[in-house]
Amino acid sequence: MAFNACVALSLTNSQLFLVSSMRVCSGFRSSVACNLRCRRLKGDAVSIGSRFRNFGVARAKGQKIEDHSLLDDSMDNTDDEQVGDVRPMVPERDFTGTAYVPVYVMLPLSVIDMNCELVDPEDLLNQLRVLKSANVDGVMIDCWWGIVEAHAPQVYNWSGYRRLFQMVRDLKLKLQVVMSFHECGGNVGDDVHIPLPQWVTEIGETNPDIYFTDREERRNTECLTWGIDKERVLKRRTAVEVYFDYMRSFRVEFDEFFQDGIISEIEIGLGPCGELRYPSYPAKHDWTYPGIGEFQCYDKYLMKSLSKAAEVRGHSFWGRGPENAGSYNSAPHEIGFFRDGGDYDSYYGRFFLNWYSQVLIDHGDRVLALANLAFEGTGISAKLSGIHWWYKTASHAAELTAGFYNSSNRDGYAPIAAMLRKHEVALNFTCFEMRTVDQYEGFPEALADPEGLVWQVLNAAWDACIPLASENALPCYDREGYNKILENAKPLHNPDGRHLSVFTYLRLSPVLMERHNFQEFERFVKRMHGEAVSDSNAI
Repeated sequence: MAFNACVALSLTNSQLFLVSSMRVCSGFRSSVACNLRCRRLKGDAVSIGSRFRNFGVARAKGQKIEDHSLLDDSMDNTDDEQVGDVRPMVPERDFTGTAYVPVYVMLPLSVIDMNCELVDPEDLLNQLRVLKSANVDGVMIDCWWGIVEAHAPQVYNWSGYRRLFQMVRDLKLKLQVVMSFHECGGNVGDDVHIPLPQWVTEIGETNPDIYFTDREERRNTECLTWGIDKERVLKRRTAVEVYFDYMRSFRVEFDEFFQDGIISEIEIGLGPCGELRYPSYPAKHDWTYPGIGEFQCYDKYLMKSLSKAAEVRGHSFWGRGPENAGSYNSAPHEIGFFRDGGDYDSYYGRFFLNWYSQVLIDHGDRVLALANLAFEGTGISAKLSGIHWWYKTASHAAELTAGFYNSSNRDGYAPIAAMLRKHEVALNFTCFEMRTVDQYEGFPEALADPEGLVWQVLNAAWDACIPLASENALPCYDREGYNKILENAKPLHNPDGRHLSVFTYLRLSPVLMERHNFQEFERFVKRMHGEAVSDSNAI
């Protein structure tokens, strides 16, 4: 498939050096300055099948923003996160009459407390009314496993979410809901800490192998290892059964919101930060950009799987992890496994990487199959992280440790796209806003290529005919940033009319509510919707 039009995906000239893949708690955020601009998109390419048609559009009409006293009148009020530079007016592309791309806004992490109660509902209602005035299509909310099923297996408390959903419905907004099976906290932008359920962490105290583990036997408690997907170690349930029971409880509890079409999409958490990847670069283990990360397969369950795979292959001595794969902050050229001509491309290396990446795909396959059962008739999405550093090396080491077998002689994303296509699931990818040239301003040694990675993933997703979705990783308030998002959302001269189908903005905050910032945001929403704007300098 030709992607000449994707040249229009000229990404941000922000000086962001990392890509943060998750709206909530991306590991990248611990290594990037809060005031750097980072934007991600969310959308899809073409609708296929009944499920994809449910990624719908809600054209809500509301008040003008001038009606809201909640908006800060001061044009001088700035924030560390706000971009304060004034740039000369440059010609803009005219998006009038272009495809309608729905815009959602993520709600604050602290909107639901650990007792599953809605925090400050009156203030939230006022803010939602302001969002409604900008004709946003809806909001996104995380439903945290660690809150809802906190104290005992299969004892669910959805009370705070019900009150929130009713508020959203009353305003005639839509909902994107995330099934968040991971821990939140410890990263830039995370103002709350939400651990895994207490009863799960109690199991982990006596059986730490329920967590992903590195070669030094350091445990990562952010999420459960995929090695227990089919092991009955969670109070006589497997991890996959636990996830399914949770999803099914949500579907039953909020049936009316599904029937009324208020819930437009469910995003399924599949790993750390809700992403389908291994936790290969955790800040809690002192990873810093652009370290290659470490393989995370040393819990006893994954090691058992590896040993079995080696025996089936006829080489039982291959049932071990690489011994020369370096540490979290290594560079590939320093390491025997990842250097050019290294062991990653040996017979053993190819065997190990095939197994490691297949575990990732199998996990997504299992959980998404059950998600289809739980949420039949509703759009489902899954998130992939954009690991762009070391992309210009032969081994693509950082991608390999994260589970993407994408070395220079392989396509690591096509098999994932094929798995998503099997379940009619949209791909939420995160690297759309970045330009390769900007990476050389801060970390030229990282040999990063976000644009090359985006091109590859676009090809994989569109060849598989699956929708594409994305969202910004850090707050964005300036017109230049919004223009980049628009260019990426609606590629110019795309021969197939491809475009992203939904964008989710991170996040509702007091800074966004400042009058000037919100006026820019409202203007951005109009252009995403294909509407004309009065102050356009369009060409």
